[in-house]
Amino acid sequence: MKREQWKSQLGFLLAAVGSAIGLGNIWRFSYMAYDNGGGAFLIPYLTALLTAGIPLLILEFGMGHERVGSAPLACAKIKKNWEWLGWWAVTFVMFGIVLYYTVVIAWCLNFFVLSFNLGWGNDPDSYFFKDFLSVSKAPSEIGQIRSPIFAALVIVWFMNWFVLHRGVQKGIELANKIFMPFLFFLTAVLVFWSLTLDGAMDGIRAYLAPDFSKLSEPKVWIDAYSQIFFTLSLGFGIMIAYASYLPEKSNISKNAILTGLINSGYSLFAGLGVFSVLGFMATSQEKPISEIVSQSIGLAFVAYPKAVSLIPGGNLFGAIFFLCLVLAGLSSSISIIEAFTSAMVDKFGLRRKYFISAVSILGFLGSIIFATQAGLLWLDIVDHFLTHYGLVVVGIFECILVGWFFRLKVLRKHINRISSFKLGTWWDIAIKYFVPLVLGIILCWDLFNELSKPYGGYSWTSLILIGAGWVLLSLLAAFILASRPWKTEQNKTSRRSL
Repeated sequence: MKREQWKSQLGFLLAAVGSAIGLGNIWRFSYMAYDNGGGAFLIPYLTALLTAGIPLLILEFGMGHERVGSAPLACAKIKKNWEWLGWWAVTFVMFGIVLYYTVVIAWCLNFFVLSFNLGWGNDPDSYFFKDFLSVSKAPSEIGQIRSPIFAALVIVWFMNWFVLHRGVQKGIELANKIFMPFLFFLTAVLVFWSLTLDGAMDGIRAYLAPDFSKLSEPKVWIDAYSQIFFTLSLGFGIMIAYASYLPEKSNISKNAILTGLINSGYSLFAGLGVFSVLGFMATSQEKPISEIVSQSIGLAFVAYPKAVSLIPGGNLFGAIFFLCLVLAGLSSSISIIEAFTSAMVDKFGLRRKYFISAVSILGFLGSIIFATQAGLLWLDIVDHFLTHYGLVVVGIFECILVGWFFRLKVLRKHINRISSFKLGTWWDIAIKYFVPLVLGIILCWDLFNELSKPYGGYSWTSLILIGAGWVLLSLLAAFILASRPWKTEQNKTSRRSL
């Protein structure tokens, strides 16, 4: 079976950037910067990008390109009994992260429609948590399926299916060539509009005013490295699969650097818009920004709708904001499903179009638990465990596999042969020692906090059964998939011989 390829280097770059830029770039980064020293946070953030983010991105691009395969195939070609690692990555992102991620996109789609008539009313906080989500008191109280979320979820999964069903060139590449420029344009409109609002500069000062004393806190550095790791889709198996579709001569290191810089630049730029709006709200309500700002979900679905109700022409502003979230979310969810699809096609020789249909239906059915009244609570627990433990452990093992069980110099030589930016021995050191050390510190930090007190105030039963259980089940599934015999010859062939 002939492997599909990107039509152009630009198509690959936009797809990689599309995977990296997600909902967190818009609502997570700006709050994190504000909370961790404003402009001073850029020092650990850029340090993390240069010392861990880009080196690991180069590693994943190099693995996919040199081994010509999805994450499980690339791992199997490096060391056969490590195939499970690739399967674990693509399994818990497909049957974990993307299940709740598509539900959040469905929320955004609902709020896009609500924006036109400010349907959240005078109290967005009460509307979001009580009327829209109707959040239950505990994860065990599943409650009813929320029909507006369910309806939007159908649309989101259909859009994922439609793009992926068309293949790599006519589907993923074409979609990202439309989505990404449109997303950048809409974000620019929002940012420049936000900057014209009263109090915008107060918001910008709160966002970027440097507090260098924060740099002495270990948490700030851990947050910076965590954010870089999560935002670049590292440990998902996505970048390995995407790089496997590149032609023989591809500028690996240049594409990795551009992906990292565009992703981080977008986060920083979008943050200007977010904090301009928060500054406007603080001025309008005569409150300090510290009382207005909220993180994550509260920022997008409570603070922003409040602001939209106050902004002249807020209906359009709100619609553009939530459309940005939908576009950023879709480009990421498409990449996650593709990473799993690529792996299954590689190993079992399945017909891609039939499999896309089957996995989209399965994914949709799996998402329904997050569209119930307990959905937000399940989302919070599953997201915490998969991103803080699953992804970080995959990243550590990835560095061990390639750094210690593979001739890293050979991979570096391959990358240098086709790339304009040449890697030195510093890259070997980063992959073998520095990146796993940093990820190990993040893992220990999370475990220490986890054992100090139950995450989010949930019961230990909920955390173990839902969170830890989800991680362990996905790991078990990975070992089962890895134990199955290869139905294709792809694991025995390579475009580039060592």
